[in-house]
Amino acid sequence: MASFFEANLPSAALLKRSNDYTIPPVHYLLHSDLYISGALRIPYIFLTNGGGFPESKRALELSKLLGVDISPLQVVQGHTPFKQLVNRFENEFVVAVGKGEPAAVMAEYGFKNVLSIDEYASYFDGIDPLAQYKTWTTKQDAKQSSTLEQMRTRDSVHSQRVQATFIVSDSVDWSRDIQVLCDILRTGGLPGREIGHQPHLYFANDDLAYQATFPSERLGMGAFRIALESVFNSIHPNALEYTSFGKPNPFVFRNAETVLKQLVPSIHCGTNPVDHVNAGTHHFKKLYMIGDNPSVDIRGARQAGHPWFSILTRTGVFKGTENHTEFPADLVVNAVEDAVEYVLSKERT
Repeated sequence: MASFFEANLPSAALLKRSNDYTIPPVHYLLHSDLYISGALRIPYIFLTNGGGFPESKRALELSKLLGVDISPLQVVQGHTPFKQLVNRFENEFVVAVGKGEPAAVMAEYGFKNVLSIDEYASYFDGIDPLAQYKTWTTKQDAKQSSTLEQMRTRDSVHSQRVQATFIVSDSVDWSRDIQVLCDILRTGGLPGREIGHQPHLYFANDDLAYQATFPSERLGMGAFRIALESVFNSIHPNALEYTSFGKPNPFVFRNAETVLKQLVPSIHCGTNPVDHVNAGTHHFKKLYMIGDNPSVDIRGARQAGHPWFSILTRTGVFKGTENHTEFPADLVVNAVEDAVEYVLSKERT
């Protein structure tokens, strides 16, 4: 193969937002050009700052949506890098925050002592002073009970020090989560106790806003981080310490290239993608980043430098007629299928 490319396609949510004309061309291109007899011919991954569900579940959703077999290895979400922290916190008590199944995500990565913030808060009477006014209910992660003790006591949770908190996906209840996180972070992981050393805090991404189904952008995890940081710094003598992952973090793009290298042996063998741990010697001539957010997708590709080539679509955050001023892409197209068509035409020559 003369060269390899990455199709960093937008998430399933973006594809679903597209009109009926968009999905069939992408579906056709994936079938006709990226696969031979059902086997992956050209490596590509789905790189998204979104999350809240295991990669295996996202891969199944994308497979049904696009009509091709997508491997969990091809799905890189904002919280995927949390896998690399398992050795550090595998048996430590940690709390996972966000929509979807945050504790199940962490348990699948190998964290053995994790609770969602929904369940954690339920062990503390009065920790959320507004709970009585909230009419919605939260569904606990179904999977986490199989990876934790069948029964936790209130005393055991109260006495266990939280060593780290992970913001896996967007917070559903900002007021409750900011309150509980401040309690955890100010007291060294023991809410209601004296001030202590701040536990570790990790964010899956730092997106200020993102495009959803509503015409204007919605506040993202970056906005939640700003709110939490502002409150924490107002009530605590030391500034909040945290680590953010997700695009445009250069680490994410280096990790994406590593994942793509792991896909190469599957292509040479004509098999479905698997995690080739020792793969990584291949050097790509060019990697294509297809995205709709200039400050996240395009900025990240530009910072990553060679061999990344950025393609900006008008299907999400960006809707301009010209290139973005602050973070200009190498190419601007209308839709995802236009980007894929361009890449395939360049790589056929």
